[in-house]
Amino acid sequence: MSLTFKGSLFAVLTAGLLASATAQTAPATPPATGTPAATPAKPAAPAAPVSAATSKAASEIAVTVSGAVKGQIVRCPASLKLSAQAVCLYVKSEQALLRPIVKAKFPGRVAGDWKVMGKAASLVVNDRAGGTPAALVLLNSMTATETLVVVEAVKASPTAAKPATPAGVVKGYAYVLDTDLTGVVTVTALGGGKYRLAAGSETLTVTVGSKTAQLASGAVELPQVPATDGKRLIFPLAGLRALGCTVTPTDTAVTVGCGAQSVGLKPIVF
Repeated sequence: MSLTFKGSLFAVLTAGLLASATAQTAPATPPATGTPAATPAKPAAPAAPVSAATSKAASEIAVTVSGAVKGQIVRCPASLKLSAQAVCLYVKSEQALLRPIVKAKFPGRVAGDWKVMGKAASLVVNDRAGGTPAALVLLNSMTATETLVVVEAVKASPTAAKPATPAGVVKGYAYVLDTDLTGVVTVTALGGGKYRLAAGSETLTVTVGSKTAQLASGAVELPQVPATDGKRLIFPLAGLRALGCTVTPTDTAVTVGCGAQSVGLKPIVF
């Protein structure tokens, strides 16, 4: 998983936040003498403490933090480039005093301790005790007695899609890549799905998708058909015996020996 915050965010937070938060909270300037006072604007509806886009776990964390620090909800500065899930609070209190208060609200749910960098401090909070990270709480000192608190949902990295099994591969059988055999077997692409495997004085010509292979002495049948992922030859491990190679299992891998050369490798089982 990856956190939404990057290291450079700390530098961004420490620059320009005081002006941003002050602009949102400072009282209006009184009108000059002799100038009619403007009609008071209708108070804006209070901001929702949590965006509708925020995950349930991050929402719960934001509400808990808000109650603990007793902050005023403010619009997150655009310069921070936070997601719609972020919640920002202006707190008239020293950052060092807030850190133990916030941490105490999540017993067993914090990943480590506060990480302090300059004027900023961050804490990862899990969705539950022993769970996975759900939100990052960031405190940034605006002045000695003012702190901007940010609660940002953590986004997990998308799980990489499992590559498809190459056509012709039989699940449960061991295969090796041509690159695994470097130094023992020389593999040459001939085009058209054909490859030549050479070990010592013996050569074997194979075709992707066909069990029939060709030695100098005649045709042989491979135990499984060779395959390719579009870049590399995927060859059945047992088929190396057709070249006169030996395949010796070890505790964690196999040793392939061809003449005086040998290599240890870990076969691929689809």
